[in-house]
Amino acid sequence: MNIRDNSTIFQHNVDEHGPLICFSHLRWDFVYQRPQHLMERFATNRRVFFFEEMIRTDHHAAYLEFHAFKGSGVKCIRPRIPHTFSDTRTRDALEELLRQLIDLSGGRNPTFWFYTPMMYDFARGIDAELVIYDCMDELANFLGAPARLESLETELIRRADVVFTGGYSLFEAKRLLHDNIHPFPSGVDIEHFRIARSGLSEPVGATPIGRPTLGYYGVIDERLDLALIAATAAARPEWSIALIGPVVKISLSDLPRAPNIHYVGQVPYADLPAHLAGWDVAIMPFALNDATRFISPTKTPEYLASGRPVVSTPIKDVVRHYGGVKGVFIAGDSQEFIELCERALSLKKSDGSWLAGVDEILASCTWDETFNRMNGHLDAAMVRRAQSVQDHSHSPLCRRRRPGGRYDYLIVGAGFAGSVLAERLASDGGKRVLLCDRRPQVGGNAYDFHDASGILVHKYGPHIFHTNSDAIFSYLSRFTAWRAYEHRVLADVAGALLPIPINRTTLNGLYGLDLRNDVQAAAFLTGCAENLEAIVSSKDVVVAAVGRDLYRTFFEGYTRKQWGLDPSELDKSVTARIPTRTNTDDRYFQDNIQAMPLNGYSHMFENMLDHDNIHILLEADFSDVRKDYEAAHTIFTGPIDEYYGYRFGALPYRSLQFKHETHDRRRVQPVGVINYPSEEIPYTRITEYKHLTGQVHPKTSVSYEFACAEGDPYYPIPRPENQALFKRYEQLAKASRNVTFVGRLGTYKYYNMDQVVGQALAAYRRLRTLTRGEKLASRS
Repeated sequence: MNIRDNSTIFQHNVDEHGPLICFSHLRWDFVYQRPQHLMERFATNRRVFFFEEMIRTDHHAAYLEFHAFKGSGVKCIRPRIPHTFSDTRTRDALEELLRQLIDLSGGRNPTFWFYTPMMYDFARGIDAELVIYDCMDELANFLGAPARLESLETELIRRADVVFTGGYSLFEAKRLLHDNIHPFPSGVDIEHFRIARSGLSEPVGATPIGRPTLGYYGVIDERLDLALIAATAAARPEWSIALIGPVVKISLSDLPRAPNIHYVGQVPYADLPAHLAGWDVAIMPFALNDATRFISPTKTPEYLASGRPVVSTPIKDVVRHYGGVKGVFIAGDSQEFIELCERALSLKKSDGSWLAGVDEILASCTWDETFNRMNGHLDAAMVRRAQSVQDHSHSPLCRRRRPGGRYDYLIVGAGFAGSVLAERLASDGGKRVLLCDRRPQVGGNAYDFHDASGILVHKYGPHIFHTNSDAIFSYLSRFTAWRAYEHRVLADVAGALLPIPINRTTLNGLYGLDLRNDVQAAAFLTGCAENLEAIVSSKDVVVAAVGRDLYRTFFEGYTRKQWGLDPSELDKSVTARIPTRTNTDDRYFQDNIQAMPLNGYSHMFENMLDHDNIHILLEADFSDVRKDYEAAHTIFTGPIDEYYGYRFGALPYRSLQFKHETHDRRRVQPVGVINYPSEEIPYTRITEYKHLTGQVHPKTSVSYEFACAEGDPYYPIPRPENQALFKRYEQLAKASRNVTFVGRLGTYKYYNMDQVVGQALAAYRRLRTLTRGEKLASRS
């Protein structure tokens, strides 16, 4: 209809958002599926326009047709473009019509929801509140796909705030293209299809066909295995095969013909349950080709909801989600397809107890559930949009004091150890604390910040929080909310990316094996392992566990770069904490609690140190601070040898340097960290921070990590002579009553973050006990 003939088309309750405009390659009244289910639900609380592909017209000017369908809150838009318009003029006309639609609906920025990238061509220049790409199918693999589809999809994905995929296979194929992509297999309207179980009458006008009946509904196109349908009909002439749906992109002459094959044509969505009631078995005779490589058929849960056993060819997502479900049969060839149809017919005649398991599965995949979860991602994207315009820059936390102040405690180093002790002493102990650090910010090596592009990065390399301690996690949760995150690391071995720590997937990928269970993987590793007389060095640990080939592939070069020493020169503790697994668990850590501070580590530290009893000096060296300020007790988290003026010589440390880069793309790595074991590559690993932080941003930042001998101390080097030197300093510390050494540098030992927090909390408890004891002694 013309807009002038529909005075009610824009009479709708307007909320705070602009309209949702859904761009679809499918007509609203073609086949009722995913777009219709979702858009109808969106239309309950906002204005929704369904923008269809243009139709040519003999009229001299471009215009819009508005179609309203009974019972639907969605308004369909069908642009009409003159036959005489060139491609360029057509694109310009469609953009102008789209702008007119937005103006007519109130002028607010709309939400764009794309099912086809082709329409992004004329929508790209228009501001939108949000851009959603719901990639229902891999359209580029379909017969007759436009040449520009892939390039336009690349542009659309870059612009999109959220990307959904129609199944897990499609998600796996595209997950590296966007940082906010989510798999959503199609849902099911359970109540609509369940009525088929009660035995409905045949639809009015339907041609009766013989029983038993095998049925299929959906588009009949290049995705169907026509030869399989023909073979099934020929092998079982007593079976009737009903095929419901429009024939598209293939010739009618290509369709198999037989007395027991019935082409019903397209039927309304409302009538599908009645047709299903007349079937004994539902079939999905899909061909295995490019067009079906990523499909996740909507009809699978619909068939099951109707109470029909399903026989399918091995479509990946069907096997993944329904392969173990009683009532779903997966056939590898035509002979097995026929045999499984016979088994399905037998199951249909049974008591129906198999449907209990089916209903339990279907309960979690309704369209309402799908809509609610998708809408949650839209709400989150709106929040991120609002936050993205905020200024992330802020002055470092610093409360400076004039020289001459007196404190209960002077804490040197504002990393985890120093900050936790400062917080406990100030808030729980009521002590006046001066916290100093030579760096211009708090947080130690965990410090993070937003770079010039607004991406949250870790300045001193990746810091992943993990712990098995509920107490430590509970303590830190006072200062931050959390984002669940399970860290994964891949190793680049001659261009192949393999999981680290070594697991069964690593072994299969490296050696071209097919180890299928833990027992087989364990047996393989046992065959690789070497029986050594003594386990002394890091090399010994690895060779004894997995043999020399895996040692050289993953550990030797990496360790040499990281430590500047051969693994045979390092204490066994360096590699003893790296596990080897026989399962396929690819998580780097296996702690019960794995999470990242929701707003970053720096935000957490600033909350932790926000107390009136804590005063902070940044860019302040301890040697100067100790001259200007008095404190009854010093807590030193820096290098213990530095505190004592290197009296016995300097303790050896390994340092790190970082090269940070920002890339004008959403993703560059499949996981947060990729290790580079080869000595031919100068850096040890590359970290992509958005994996860790969960930030959604059109760009991404990475850091290259280089281990070196000079620079800030990061890692104590675990060798016997170094430990002996530390013991001499430790004896000095024990004799120093008014100083406590805490942390990795203060105790010359490698700790994870949670271990440092635990050590600091334990140190506070000791100091509190000591203080109470001194008070009691003074009273007596």
